[in-house]
Amino acid sequence: MENTLKKLAILAEDAQYDLACACGNGKQFDSSRKRGADGRWLYPVTVAGGGRGLLLKTLQSNCCASDCKYCPLRNNANARRCSLSPAETARVFMDYHRRRPEIFGLFLSSGVVRDPDFTMQRLLDSAAILRRQYRFKGYIHLKIIPGASDAAVEEALSLATAVSLNIEAPGEKYFRTLSANKQFERDIVHPLKLISNLTMRGARYAKIKASTQFIVGAAGERDNEIINYMDAIYNRLRFERVYFSAYQPGLGDTSIPGERNFALTPEARFTREHRLYQCDFLLRTYGFQKDELVFEPDGSLSLSADPKEMWARNHPNFFPVNINKADKLELMRIPAIGAETAAKIIRLRAIHRLYSLTDAGVKGKQLEKARSFATA
Repeated sequence: MENTLKKLAILAEDAQYDLACACGNGKQFDSSRKRGADGRWLYPVTVAGGGRGLLLKTLQSNCCASDCKYCPLRNNANARRCSLSPAETARVFMDYHRRRPEIFGLFLSSGVVRDPDFTMQRLLDSAAILRRQYRFKGYIHLKIIPGASDAAVEEALSLATAVSLNIEAPGEKYFRTLSANKQFERDIVHPLKLISNLTMRGARYAKIKASTQFIVGAAGERDNEIINYMDAIYNRLRFERVYFSAYQPGLGDTSIPGERNFALTPEARFTREHRLYQCDFLLRTYGFQKDELVFEPDGSLSLSADPKEMWARNHPNFFPVNINKADKLELMRIPAIGAETAAKIIRLRAIHRLYSLTDAGVKGKQLEKARSFATA
């Protein structure tokens, strides 16, 4: 058991590079993960019903035959290599789950051991042991390995609560710069479409949540290209979430654009990632369409102002918004006004007239940002 725990400490730490679950992201990443007493990584996540729980997130193996040039675990990288067997993976998770009931689930991924289907079978065997031997009925997130067979993808959906397959880059042109071994259409697009078909409304696995992730900045892609793909993933594939991971120089092969881009500081790279999450939120919950987003001439998002503020600056005729008359989506177009504040405004104005945003409790920096865009 001691050897298993040593391997888990390495594998769980290496799992930090995959964000395709609601485990925190970007600048909040380091503050959102917690190290257990014996060295395993735990991630606070929001669970059904709005509560919080802890997710154990680990690789099953960090051995990898793939050549993903952005990845510090690629086949020619210098890394501490180790693997857990399916039995070890299931046993160590259940041991932790029994001692810490707040650890409600497992996020399981892996480097590519030998080939995609061999790797997927190891992940599937781990999940099957949990479900059938240990009778575990909780949350399991399985990573789909690029290039895995259709049968392996479907079996994963039969065992998991959620699955993810990283798209990595917005299109074949950029994907080619990150890997010579993988093919974008065959190994990424086809399984993404298959997952979509198998989880669509009315399908056998409609309750299974699907997500994906972009590696932002590794391939030299533009923000508007990422947004176009993100929009298609939501509106055509109907995936639950899209995640973004800012590429940080020094992790990958020196040949990729992300290692040669000196224009952005590390902080600016995280700001870029944050802007993409803000756009994601505008499209998913604020009623925005992708064509409404404002980009710089080179296709990038502004680093100095958030995307909703940029839209507001470019649409002066929409403002000021009357807080006593506007509907919720119109209120949410005001910079710094989110869904909760908009709902509060609507609730309060049904009782009495509002004379300013301060009547709804808006103050400080939020008021300073919103003031010029609202009227009563």
